[in-house]
Amino acid sequence: MAEKILELEKEMARPDFWQDKEKAREILREYQELKEKSKTGGESGRYDKGNAVLTIYSGAGGDDAEDWARMLFEMYQKFCQKRGWELKILHEHRNDFAGVKNISFEIKGKALPRGKAGVYGILKGENGVHRLVRVSPFSPKKLRHTSFAMVEVLPEFDKNIEKEIEIKPEDLKIDFFRSSGAGGQNVNKRETAVRITHLPSGLTATCQSERQQERNKEKALRILYGRLYQQKLNQMVEEKKEIRGEVKKSMAEWGRQIRSYVLHPYKLVKDHRTGVETSDVEGVLEGELDEFIKN
Repeated sequence: MAEKILELEKEMARPDFWQDKEKAREILREYQELKEKSKTGGESGRYDKGNAVLTIYSGAGGDDAEDWARMLFEMYQKFCQKRGWELKILHEHRNDFAGVKNISFEIKGKALPRGKAGVYGILKGENGVHRLVRVSPFSPKKLRHTSFAMVEVLPEFDKNIEKEIEIKPEDLKIDFFRSSGAGGQNVNKRETAVRITHLPSGLTATCQSERQQERNKEKALRILYGRLYQQKLNQMVEEKKEIRGEVKKSMAEWGRQIRSYVLHPYKLVKDHRTGVETSDVEGVLEGELDEFIKN
């Protein structure tokens, strides 16, 4: 892997690298993927064939940010429909205008032949901050507004993960509550929704998609395992950075956008990691993500 990275770096350093833009973008994509794998010693590839759980969090900015989180959710929903994947909402917190404060959903794909990436392998690169620039539909003066939303992508684990990550029962706080719909109104008279908090880390996971409390608890626990696993990977990355003397910078930092979507004053979607860009913003928001997501 190290030899291939070095080979690509030499290719990228050539003066005529950008003469063939399509080839240059492919090289950048491959380079990014290899760099991500090398950071975690190959750990991140272990679950690439499996399914995924995504959570979208709106940033600061009220209605605009929450509307942007809704748009992102619908973008992934349409992408899944094009792929023939099944999407199921696990938990959602919407405002009175159907905007999304946060939403968690699982995505399941069909069994794949050996060597092919599954849902997680395809979508894991979406992890990070997504930025939108547009004329705000909530502004009476039609002012330009920048909104942010964070996308978290986790592999979906089976029970075998318990062998790798230990969670002591006394480290968990489990709350039961009634599932809610848009605007926060209760839609279930029984307390079937579950929120689990891992006390040592402060990480939480919520599920309200199932009718039975026990099923929601099981799914919330799997999401929690996923977040602890991701935390473990991030720690490995930071430890390697410290060894190399690099400055610490969390991947989940709000100031670090992975992709920008500009609707005004011009139209552009640009991936800040690979340099891939397109002026077809509407197409991207309709789920046309293949240019940005490599299988």
